[in-house]
Formats: sequence, structure tokens, C-alpha cells
Amino acid sequence: MEKAESRKQKVEICKLDDLNLRFTFHVSRFTKLILLCSTILFFSCDNGIKITRLDTETSGDAIIGSDECLAPIVKEELAVFTGLNPEANITPIYIGENELFKLLLSDSIRLIVAARDITDREKEKIKTMNLTPRTQMIAKDGVALIINKKNTDSLINVSLLQKIMTGEITNWNQLNPTLPSVSGKIQVVFDNQNSSTLRFINDSIVRGKFLSSDLRALESNPAVIEYVAKTPNALGVIGVNWISNPNDSTKLSFDETIRVMSVGKEENINEDNAYKPFPVYLNNNLYPLTREIYIILTDLRETLPAGFVKFVAGDAGQRIILKAGLVPATRPTREIYIKEDF
Repeated sequence: MEKAESRKQKVEICKLDDLNLRFTFHVSRFTKLILLCSTILFFSCDNGIKITRLDTETSGDAIIGSDECLAPIVKEELAVFTGLNPEANITPIYIGENELFKLLLSDSIRLIVAARDITDREKEKIKTMNLTPRTQMIAKDGVALIINKKNTDSLINVSLLQKIMTGEITNWNQLNPTLPSVSGKIQVVFDNQNSSTLRFINDSIVRGKFLSSDLRALESNPAVIEYVAKTPNALGVIGVNWISNPNDSTKLSFDETIRVMSVGKEENINEDNAYKPFPVYLNNNLYPLTREIYIILTDLRETLPAGFVKFVAGDAGQRIILKAGLVPATRPTREIYIKEDF
């Protein structure tokens, strides 16, 4: 009888309430956001504690993270996915790249959308937590250079861009001394200090040189667009999906409040060897500032995060990426050339 009573007490003690995991991350200098993670039900058995997940690939609760630079495309993917699966409740976190990977590597979240893949070192750290990292490339994206509508000096090559980012070139008339449309100091703006676009420029363009101290970080990508639209001397660095024109089915135009620069690799730059970040030029790598977008998952298979990955990499998710002006990674694409008759 005492054994049975003791057994009963043991079972009662081991029946834990739903556990709400909380974590805090730094969004800005003054703001902290506390988020409630998915509910996990714990129960006991003779061999220890087991965890039963209540979510499926199309239902339940989950929190995912995304680079703030990729927010428009992730929001669109989530809207369609949850519309098709009304029992799925996914809460997104949009933050800078550095903070995003910190959350992944501390097991605070188990799915992120990022502008780079995880490194071998990061994979090993994830494995030490008894998790299996899986990555899926979902798109080709571009880093766009945007200028004010009054500025018609819209051609630039990689060499000149590097000199601007390192401070060797500081004035617009150094780019076009014969007939500059604007004059004065080039005011370079990014979305934030932890930006993946800033990291891309540092890794792919500056390549070991020091970035200029005059580069300015704003609070968000919309702030970059607004600043450039109001400032004739501005040069904004931003992800293509923030400036794509959703009303243009050809994807051959951008946000009409700003001008998008054409970028080339050749030393003598002209309209024939410089390219705007249209999908066709992202796809064939003629646009020099092209990067890849990944979904990185450390969660179990057949869970809600895994279901979202399947959706984004599938036909419907890839069509959303194409509509956003990016290049789908898991579906074939076509290049159509139009010949004009004169």
C-alpha cells in the first residue's frame, strides 16, 4: 500500500504544467522584447522525462526568426501558409543578422531565414545541443544601391563602390566630374549596425579594408527608403525585396520614390555592362551584388517549423519568391529576351 502511494506521489510530482520558455533579446539600444515560446507538454515514465510535441506540419504554435532585411518576403510566405493552414500559428521575429544567429545558436529558436548559410563551426555547436542542423537555399537575392530621384548618376562599378565604402571617394562629383547631377558629400545609409547588407558589403566588396566611419546606420529598411527619397546626396544599401514593385508582373521596375543604380564589374562602366538587380541578372550573376537566401532548421521533422520549410521550398512558396522579384532556388526559371523591331 505504501509502495502504491509512493508511486502515485511520484507520478503526481512528475506531471509538470505546460512550460512557457521565455527569452529576451536586444532589438535596439532602448528596447527589449520578451516573447513566449511554443508550449511543450512534459510527462514522466520509468526511464526519465520524455517530450511530446503537440504541433504537426500544418498545425500548432511556433516562433521563427528572420533577418529584418528579408521581412517582406517572409511576411508574404507566412500569410499564404497560415491562410492555407488555419490551425497553424507562427510568430515571426524580425531582427538583425547577428542577433538572429545568436538566438539559433542558443536554441532559443529553431528556424531562421537568413542571407547566409551556417558555417561549419556553427553546425558543430548546434550538434553539441543534440540538434541536427538542416539548411535549404530558397532564393537568390540582391543588395540594391538606391539614390534620390534628382540624382541621375546611376551607373557605378564594384571598384568605385569599394572606394565609397572605405572613404576613398566621399563626393558625388568624384564619380562624375564632367556633369554631376548632384554635388556634395555622399551620405551612405544602411538599415542597422547588425545588418546582413552591411556584412555583405564588408565581406564581398571591401574585403579586408576598413569601412568608412561616415557610414550611417538607421533603424530599419523603410527608414533607408524614406531617407534616400528625401536626401539628394544619399546612397542607400538595401535588400531588393524591399524595393520591388509588386504591381509589375514583369519585375522590371522598382519603388517609384527612389532611383536604383546599375552596377557592373568592368572598369569602364556604361549602360551595356552595368545591370540593375532584376531577377534575370540575379539568376545569371551578371548583377555583382547577388547573394543567396537560406532557411536554417534545427527542429524535429514533421513539426510546424519543418512544415513551413516544405511550403517555402515547394511550388507555392517559390512562386511567392518569384512574385517578390527574387529568383526561386528550387524551381526552374526561364530567361525571355524581347527583340524590338525598328
